[in-house]
Amino acid sequence: MEYSKIISVTGLPGLYELLSSKGDGAIVRSLDDKSSRFVSSRSHNFSHLESIEIFTVRENVNLAEVFLVMKENNADLPDAKDNAAVKKYFEAVYPDMDFERVYTSDMKKIVKWLEILTANNIDIKVPEVVEEEEEVAAEPEVKEEKKTAKKKEEAAVEPEEKPKKAAKKKESPAEEEAAKETAKKKEAAPKKKAAAKNEEKTDTEEKPKKKAAPKKK
Repeated sequence: MEYSKIISVTGLPGLYELLSSKGDGAIVRSLDDKSSRFVSSRSHNFSHLESIEIFTVRENVNLAEVFLVMKENNADLPDAKDNAAVKKYFEAVYPDMDFERVYTSDMKKIVKWLEILTANNIDIKVPEVVEEEEEVAAEPEVKEEKKTAKKKEEAAVEPEEKPKKAAKKKESPAEEEAAKETAKKKEAAPKKKAAAKNEEKTDTEEKPKKKAAPKKK
């Protein structure tokens, strides 16, 4: 029987092994009389023992850690019906427990649950939730380092690349024809001026010179 499958059910005494889950409840087996039954989730809540934490004067600890300390201790378990004896037991065995937030009724449950787990020879294991969270938290840092390295490589390559010349804009046939006409006009303009000057010179040369008037005697 695996510790990860052990649950407590509100409104029912003892502990249960979770056999199967359904949409409206679960089939469980009692660790006391080994009877199986269906428990509706509408009337009861289920809690895995491995997910339960206990308040301490420092950080919260998993319930499995408290169980292991209790098993390693040589002191006998107190009578769960004696409130004073139960509190005195935990003050000696687990003094770091926050006794202002952990009620006597909670401590009595812990004692009863350990007795049931021991009677069924269930190996108590502390879940490795903390280690998994640390690994997940480390992943974004690694990705960020890769991005930074990639940016540095791109920055080192960019100055070496020569800027590309802008491609010459291709003119349309109409624009090319207009450009040619403009060039022809520019070339023809000086010739016309030169021709006009030649005409002026020709006109001057062709005009007959006036004869000098005869001198009066």
